[in-house]
Amino acid sequence: MELFDVLTQLNACHAPSGDEGQLRELIAELAAPYVHDMRTDTMGNLIAHRAGTGPKLMLCAHMDSIGLIVTHFEKDGFVRVGRIGGVDAQEVVFSTVRFKNGVIGAVVKEEKADFAKLKADELILDIGADSQEQAKCMVQIGDTAVNDGNAKKLGDSKVVSPYLDNRISCAILLCALAEQAGSENDLYVVFSVQEEVGLRGAKTAAYAISPDYGIAVDVTTTQDAMGSLREGTTKLGNGAAIKVMDSSVICSSAVIALLEEIATTHEIPTQRDIMRGGGTDAGVMSTNQLGVLTGGISVPCRYIHTPVETADLRDADACVKLIAALINKKLQEV
Repeated sequence: MELFDVLTQLNACHAPSGDEGQLRELIAELAAPYVHDMRTDTMGNLIAHRAGTGPKLMLCAHMDSIGLIVTHFEKDGFVRVGRIGGVDAQEVVFSTVRFKNGVIGAVVKEEKADFAKLKADELILDIGADSQEQAKCMVQIGDTAVNDGNAKKLGDSKVVSPYLDNRISCAILLCALAEQAGSENDLYVVFSVQEEVGLRGAKTAAYAISPDYGIAVDVTTTQDAMGSLREGTTKLGNGAAIKVMDSSVICSSAVIALLEEIATTHEIPTQRDIMRGGGTDAGVMSTNQLGVLTGGISVPCRYIHTPVETADLRDADACVKLIAALINKKLQEV
């Protein structure tokens, strides 16, 4: 698998929180050759299993993205929306979104709305309708919209795209599955749902699997954007980010040491990841049942939750190599 090609395929899918089915079907098709069995649970998580006699290793990347949801129609054809997950109104206004049925909308604001204090409920979609009746024929209350746009390369190694959070991690797990050479570990690769609205899918998946080790694969905040507030510790191009802490989890020191040992052995560039704001699926995995040895492997990403999320494909490649090496390593019994 070529990571950018996989990312491009995944990015074309409609998958806001609660409506991940289109993406789940594609991931299942791509993962099928590399696992023994797959199932979709009640929440909608895709759980791919490669059976082994060793400890249970759960790798988890969430499929869902933030988005907008139709709530009301104006008489002149404009559409009122609410937000799904951490949508910042100031960062999506004057962009375009697409609905699952192909309808395109321009995200605008009320003329009277103060841009400096813009709220999500002041966002309006212009879908090209001339009346309320026409708008209702195009979309319905409860329909969801996501940022419209394809993944594009910037310079030699960087990529810009909506929803690198977290399509790039799904692509990484698929590529790592394709690279792994077989493992004695009992491997569960989970593509989870509804992370953006409260880590919901990973919670039920972890309960069902009851893993010994849990690794969340996600994006993380960087410190190298212009005017950075230093909310993260990573930089683009410095390698795979081994999570130490975010707002949802303090990672197991044993897992941090394990990942760093693997990286040193295989000469994989890494950096340490502390994220002051935001959480990951690692949070609910770590507290599952009697507790799980939990860590995270992260992709440094600028401008998270905007239509122009930016990452470095060299970091993503380092994540693929680190995860593949972890899968292949015989883990100690817990």
